[in-house]
Amino acid sequence: MKSGSDRLLKPTRLLDGLRERIRYDRYSMRTEQAYVLWVRRFVRFHGRRHPRDLGGPEVERFLTHLATVECVASSTHRQALAALLYLYRRVFGVELPWMSSIGRPRAHIPAPVVLSRDEVARLLAVIEPQHQLIASVLYGAGLRLSECLTLRVKDVDFDRGIIIVRGGKGGRDRLVMLPLPLRERLRTQLAHARVLWTQDRSIGLTAVAVPPSLARKYPRAAESWPWFWLFPAETIATDPRSGAYRRHHRYAQTFGRALARAGAGAGIIKHVTAHTLRHSFATHLLESGVDIRRIQELLGHSDVSTTMIYTHVRSSHVAGTPSPLELLPGHAAGPLKLPPPAHLDRKTPGGR
Repeated sequence: MKSGSDRLLKPTRLLDGLRERIRYDRYSMRTEQAYVLWVRRFVRFHGRRHPRDLGGPEVERFLTHLATVECVASSTHRQALAALLYLYRRVFGVELPWMSSIGRPRAHIPAPVVLSRDEVARLLAVIEPQHQLIASVLYGAGLRLSECLTLRVKDVDFDRGIIIVRGGKGGRDRLVMLPLPLRERLRTQLAHARVLWTQDRSIGLTAVAVPPSLARKYPRAAESWPWFWLFPAETIATDPRSGAYRRHHRYAQTFGRALARAGAGAGIIKHVTAHTLRHSFATHLLESGVDIRRIQELLGHSDVSTTMIYTHVRSSHVAGTPSPLELLPGHAAGPLKLPPPAHLDRKTPGGR
C-alpha cells in the first residue's frame, strides 16, 4: 500500500470525502460521527500521513495501541476497525489482502441491565415531568431512544392502537403497541407540538428534516403537520448536515442526563440508561409469558438469537431455582457475625 512517500495530510478534504460517501450509503448521523472520529485519530496517530501511504501494519499498530495502551472495550476496537475498513473499501475503492486477514477482537455481549417493575415505577415517578412521557414510551413500547425521539405526528395511530417505527436499526419498519395509559398524555403532547409547528409556520422557519427521497417527491412534506416531530425541541438549532436553521427533535444527551438523575433520585444502584428501559420491557414481557418470537418482532431484531439473551436474565428463570446451600443438612442461615473493627492509630508512621 505504501508508495514510498511520506505525504502529510490536510485532513479536511479526506474527511469531507468520507462524509460524502457515508451519506451516499445512507448511514446514520451517529455512524458518520464515529467513523470520522476514528479516521481522524488514525491519521493523527501516524503523524498526519495520508492513509493511502499506509497499510495493514499501520492499521494493526493503531488498533494494538487502542487495545494495549488505551485499553478500549472490544466493541470500541471493532468500531475503529470497521471505520478504517470502510475508508479503504468505500472511499478509496481498494480491496487488499490485509483487509480480510487483519485480526478482530472477540465480541463480548454483556448481560443486559434490567430493572424490576418496582424500580421502573419509582424511576417514572421521580423523573422530571418534561422527560416522563419519553421514558414511559421507551418502557411501554420497547423503543430505542433514537426511534422514540424521531417519531413523527403521523406515526401514532390512535384508532388502531399502534405506534409505527420507521427506519429503525437496519432500516426496518415495524409496529409496536400504543400503551393504553399513554394515549391521553400523547394527545396532550401532540397539542403542544402543534403549537410549536404553528409558530414555526407563522415565521417562515425552515421545515423539519425529512428523508431526501421524500423531499424530492413531495417538496412540501417537510412543512406539513403529519411530518412534524412528536417530541420537538423547545429551541431552534442548526442542522449538522445541511446547515439549515430549523427545529430539531429532542436531544438524546439531554434525556440521558435526566434519566441518570432520576435513577439516582429513585435510589436505583444499577446503571440506568434509555436502553435499560428497553431491556426491562423485553424481560417483563417474557416473564409474563409472551412468546419469544413476538418479542423479537416488537424489538425489531432480525435474528431471534439476539432476543434470546433475555431468557438468561429473567428473574423467574433464576429466583425459582433453589441453591445447593439451602439443601445442606443442618444448615441454617443465622445472623452475620463480624469481627470488631481494628483500632485505628491516628499517629503517622513517623510518630507525629
